[in-house]
Amino acid sequence: MPREIVSARSMDPQPDVNPAPVADGPAAPAHVAAIVVAAGKGLRAGQPLPKQFAPWRGAPVVRHSVAALAAAGVAPIVVVIPEGADEPAAGALAGLPGVRLVTGGQTRQQSVRHGLESLASDAPRHVLIHDAARPGLPRAVIDRLIGALAAHPGAIPVLAVVDSVCLGGADRTMTAPARREELWRVQTPQAFRYADILAAHRAHPDAEAGDDAQVARAAGMTVALVDGDEALHKLTFAHDFNDDTRPPIRIGTGFDVHVLAEGEELWLCGVKIEHTHGLAGHSDADVAIHALVDAILGALGNGDIGQHFPPSDPQWRGAASDQFLAHACKLMAEAGYGIGNVDVTIICEAPKIGPHRPAMRARLAEIMRVPEALVSVKATTSEKLGFTGRGEGIATQAAASLVRL
Repeated sequence: MPREIVSARSMDPQPDVNPAPVADGPAAPAHVAAIVVAAGKGLRAGQPLPKQFAPWRGAPVVRHSVAALAAAGVAPIVVVIPEGADEPAAGALAGLPGVRLVTGGQTRQQSVRHGLESLASDAPRHVLIHDAARPGLPRAVIDRLIGALAAHPGAIPVLAVVDSVCLGGADRTMTAPARREELWRVQTPQAFRYADILAAHRAHPDAEAGDDAQVARAAGMTVALVDGDEALHKLTFAHDFNDDTRPPIRIGTGFDVHVLAEGEELWLCGVKIEHTHGLAGHSDADVAIHALVDAILGALGNGDIGQHFPPSDPQWRGAASDQFLAHACKLMAEAGYGIGNVDVTIICEAPKIGPHRPAMRARLAEIMRVPEALVSVKATTSEKLGFTGRGEGIATQAAASLVRL
């Protein structure tokens, strides 16, 4: 029986990743469901746990394609998992909408069959069947597959074979040439009209098929070929988890200023400080967090705080700045990075920052979910010079280094 992920939201949420390039396009029709096959052991990948739950670019492997399907409007999404893997699966998929868990079988074909049967009581018109080990799922591929089902009962994404190919024997010698023009590299997801592929699986013998397209062809179905994408490569071996070409370290800086005013609260690094004046601004005016947010966004090359939280938007009036920092960290995780270290320098004549420094470090570490050892908070004056020296405002400089996960 399918299990809805109900308790997942109470667990530590995984970042909402959608890492593959996503093309703009209409949401998938409401009658499109998906089955994500994640029931294997993944032993060749050399990971300490099944590869579908192993981290890849900032999140568990299975989360990437499920998030991409959910973002495309596909629902429900049945994730077929190994027996006894409800807890790691729920943790990996926490917060994603429309996800159901189903226990798989002894073979991939049996696992797909379990997923298909779980949809029978509320049968969709179309279904996408996808391998969790292909986490880089572009939206454009989803759209092409669904579009092809208007004229064909099945469709699969393929890539051309560019190398010379041949047939070989058990003794590792060439037996015959082969025409690469007639060969294609097959990927997933594979798309089908639900009733047709369910019937094909029910009629197929117990012998394992290579994929669902072979089951469909055995049942006499026509399967269209659509353009696949190199991003859909399959994670199979240990080196597949180390093929990242992104910079190993990224660095950003931030700077912010807010005016001191009577009648305002003073928030610095997420800590409320008693003082004669507070900082004025559209949100809670936490100048230290604002600078740190800009440092993280700068390291990502993802704009600045004003672009993500415009001061013209009334929903951010008086808002706590910790949510701005949490959002920046979410974007960081989606990009596959973590905090290397952050360094914040507060510039003011008063109040004295020293007594509050431990609480500030602890609070920033809590928001970013990192050890305090990675967080530095310092303070200095401007020797009575300028607006900070005259006590008119507080300025903050921040630096952040991000490390590739």
